[in-house]
Amino acid sequence: MNDHGTSGAGMAGTQDIEAEEGPRTDMLRSNAYGVATVKALERPLLDDGAPLMRMAAAAAARRVLDVIDEQDWEADALRVCVLAGAGDNGGDGLYCGAMLAGEGLNVTAIAVGRSLHDEAYAAFREAGGHVFTLDPNASIPGAPVGFSSGEAGARLEQAVRFASRAHIIIDAMTGIGVNGALRGIPAAIAEAVGKRGAPGRPALPDDELDIEFPFVLAIDTPSGIGVEDGALPGAYIPADMTMMFGALKPCAMLPPACYACGRVTLVDFGFDVDDAEPDVEIVDRAFAQSAIRIPRLEDAKYERGVTGLITGSDAYPGAAVLSVCAAARSNIGMVRYLGPGRAQDLVLHALPEAVVGKGHVQSWVVGCGVPDGAHGDERDLQRARAKALLAHYSLDGDEDTRRAALAMPPVVVDAGALDLLPAHVPAHVVITPHAGEMAALLTRLGEAADAADVAARPLAAARRVCELTGATVLLKGAMTVIVGADDAGATRTLVCGRAPAFLATAGAGDVLAGITGAMLAQQADEVVADPSLAAEVVAGAAYVHGLAAALASHSDQRAWKEPALFSDGDEDTLAAESVGHPIIAMDVVDALPAAFDMLNATARYE
Repeated sequence: MNDHGTSGAGMAGTQDIEAEEGPRTDMLRSNAYGVATVKALERPLLDDGAPLMRMAAAAAARRVLDVIDEQDWEADALRVCVLAGAGDNGGDGLYCGAMLAGEGLNVTAIAVGRSLHDEAYAAFREAGGHVFTLDPNASIPGAPVGFSSGEAGARLEQAVRFASRAHIIIDAMTGIGVNGALRGIPAAIAEAVGKRGAPGRPALPDDELDIEFPFVLAIDTPSGIGVEDGALPGAYIPADMTMMFGALKPCAMLPPACYACGRVTLVDFGFDVDDAEPDVEIVDRAFAQSAIRIPRLEDAKYERGVTGLITGSDAYPGAAVLSVCAAARSNIGMVRYLGPGRAQDLVLHALPEAVVGKGHVQSWVVGCGVPDGAHGDERDLQRARAKALLAHYSLDGDEDTRRAALAMPPVVVDAGALDLLPAHVPAHVVITPHAGEMAALLTRLGEAADAADVAARPLAAARRVCELTGATVLLKGAMTVIVGADDAGATRTLVCGRAPAFLATAGAGDVLAGITGAMLAQQADEVVADPSLAAEVVAGAAYVHGLAAALASHSDQRAWKEPALFSDGDEDTLAAESVGHPIIAMDVVDALPAAFDMLNATARYE
């Protein structure tokens, strides 16, 4: 970011950063904005001469000093390495390094490009920081240039050794404008001190810093990650902590890049976000509450919602039990079940209230425990039922066919029914694949992919399937990605990371499908009339699913941790939390009433 009217390297800039809790800060914590939007939001402040670069650097330096205090490190024995790029992000890092040097720390900056931000470099040198250049064609005042290619290689090896042995790395190599994999010297450094592939972080519930040197603090975003798409396109430097400035970037929410950000602290610059459109929205408790229909005093069971389920099979009857029981406990009045005799018996044993057979419903759930085309007989009764039902949702036909498809009740398509999905469907058709099922669906749609491809770029996969089919997509994962129509005819991206890691257990997807179908039944007319509501209700169901799993496991684990809001150096305090214990899918079903109770307790009545 650019800076105006900056001078000196002290910590005085922190008084410029004030955070007030309220609707605006709630919006900042739950929305992420694309690069173009962020640049537009900061432009008025820069035009007014706001010293954003110094403010950013002061916040980052204060956070480093806080960590030093928390960890009880001896400051004068620490080696601090600033990986400084040529742009404004490198300037943020140099100003941060200057402030740390001013506090008595030993700070060395490694210049990874041919230049450095002039004012920040001057402040860094004035504060006593040391600079090490790597590019023989660099034009950095006072730095050696013109060295041979052999010496350049030796200097790179020396820089890598220094960074690897540093106690603290300030990662300021690249900013938010960089796309794709790192190249050149930054790529070489990331290969040596960073990693490839998703980081294997343990699911610590309270996000405590489990530090092994070097401790990495990223300036705005970690170098090498996909800022807007959440991908990890090559080598990158995973951060223990990321200081994001002005607004959250999509990479803070989107997998797998979000796992590389570590603990995120948001520095509020006072952006006017009222009219800004977020690229990605996080699903929080308030969002989930808005997706729940509170029962009315005059409701009969039919008004509360009826969900029909074509789930389970002779081979997998348990999927029927899980999906039906989950739907019945998800705030509706009735469930209807269609399935083979063995599954019917088990469903009725677990849920005597279930009605077996056809009848009027407000939503459908199909596919859980039903064999797909590669593993089952096309004459299988459940597949035949699912296929016949889904055919009614096809938009490929004459006007009467389209009109009839648009009037059908919402349907959740899971597991074995995904390969029966018509080519083009309304937005109130919801698909709930995991990565492998998504890859198979993409391949069937003519875009070959495997599970690894989807896991590497889940947002791209979800958006592409939504674009190709028209369906609302819920791509399951620790950070579940939901893509559906918005009210302007484009798409909306929501992410839910409420669930504990213990939810990765057999049958959990069947439970999610049942919850989702039930919550769609509660507001079926509204969802059919306004397709943009489908994504909101589905996202709310994902949150309920995760919350129930957290209650069942007594766990405070979650993939999404709300970012701390930087305010004059004080980070939000974190209460003592618990990892919890393992669960099975039926435990989640049993915890659903408590989850709805928790959400309804503070829900607003319309």
